Amino acid sequence: MAGPIAAAAPPSLAAEPTVSFTHHDWTLACDNTRTCRAAGYQDYNDELAVSVLLTREAGPRAAVSGQLMLGQYEEAVGPVELSLHINGRDLGPVDGASGDGSVALSPAHVDALFQALAGDADIAFVADDGRRWRLSDKGATAVLLKMDEFQGRLHTPGALVRQGTRSEDDVLPSLPAPTIHLAAVAPTRPGDERLLSNPDLRNALQENLPDDEECRGLEPEEWDESAEIERLDDDTMLVSVRCWMGAYNVGRGFWVVDAVAPYRPRLVTTAAEYHEAGIIGASQKGRGLGDCWWQASWAWDGAAFVKASESTSGMCRLVAAGGAWTMPTLVSDLEQ
Repeated sequence: MAGPIAAAAPPSLAAEPTVSFTHHDWTLACDNTRTCRAAGYQDYNDELAVSVLLTREAGPRAAVSGQLMLGQYEEAVGPVELSLHINGRDLGPVDGASGDGSVALSPAHVDALFQALAGDADIAFVADDGRRWRLSDKGATAVLLKMDEFQGRLHTPGALVRQGTRSEDDVLPSLPAPTIHLAAVAPTRPGDERLLSNPDLRNALQENLPDDEECRGLEPEEWDESAEIERLDDDTMLVSVRCWMGAYNVGRGFWVVDAVAPYRPRLVTTAAEYHEAGIIGASQKGRGLGDCWWQASWAWDGAAFVKASESTSGMCRLVAAGGAWTMPTLVSDLEQ
């Protein structure tokens, strides 16, 4: 397989809380529960877009599941029948593949893909009308090796790349997703907006802004146009202002502040878009075509906005509008 193999640390050093890694035509996201998702795509210059998502939870002897998505960014006629071909050999039909949404791959097809990705291989999903969606193997070894490293599987029988005799019982266990107790948000009161006219509040936000952050909305000429305020509870407010605007993304800054001076501003983020019912949300395009996205959220627990989620939709390869997959690096459970 083309491309260098990343150096692997001993399993005892696989202590990163999350991993995000991309090499050539493959990308990896491992979240804080130690679940990993690897996605491969067509070569960048191929006309027919395709992606395969491989998902594996942490823990000994965990199975790998696979999903297939044919390119559907533009309207196209899906195949009536589709089969997996590796090095010219027909490995049988892919059930349910219609070109609309994604379809689960059989365990036999997933196993065949792993064996093929371990070396140079011609991998294609072939339609009954002759169309071929070719899955690139460039970067797969490095990505799958990184997955094994993160989950502590190196040199075990269940490793995807470097199998060995180390016991499966040494594989790192899965971790529970943290629970965030979402607090109720108080209704905004008449007169709360008057706080925005106090220059001391704007000055306090400016002083709180980190040196590596920018926020044009804190300039006097921008403040009146974009600043907003909402109440969180009797003593706490949420102030937001538009910080920046790009060709296809907008970022608002959100601060938790005391309702009275000196306000003690606490910055949440300068990359969000909205606040609703205790959730601050961010969603940014990776490029103007809208085929790849980054998303994040923060949840109000009554004391602070805690980061609750972060994910991407995978690589920018025109597989689907909005991106092909959800590939989180941070997950949590929200409870009211």
